[in-house]
Amino acid sequence: MTVHELIEAYYAAFNDGAFDSMVSLLTDDVVHDVNQGGRQHGRAAFEAFMAHMDTCYSERLEDLVVMTEPTGRRAAAEFTVHGVYKSTDAGLPAAAGQRYLLPAGAFFEIRDGQISRVTNTYNLADWLRQVGA
Repeated sequence: MTVHELIEAYYAAFNDGAFDSMVSLLTDDVVHDVNQGGRQHGRAAFEAFMAHMDTCYSERLEDLVVMTEPTGRRAAAEFTVHGVYKSTDAGLPAAAGQRYLLPAGAFFEIRDGQISRVTNTYNLADWLRQVGA
């Protein structure tokens, strides 16, 4: 699988809600940089993060553009998040089914055909405005 195909498979699994398939594309020691948050390490932390996100949000990513560099060690993706804020997340405004549309992106490191780092980025102030903060 090429790096481009790996990133596309990662997002296809996300959109399908197939989080086990998504996690299978990650190294055991994956590093996950959460937007406006900390750095998490390992598949177990990533799985817990995804379970939490699935509880609070319903999201579908569209308009995916994947960019890779020639060595196959790094990639980036840009996409639009179509979401519903379905359950209040700690420290954030109350959820009431608010819909949001948010441009976002991610950066990846690749090792041995798997994703070893995921860094997500989006405009939190824009999301807060859209959910009525």
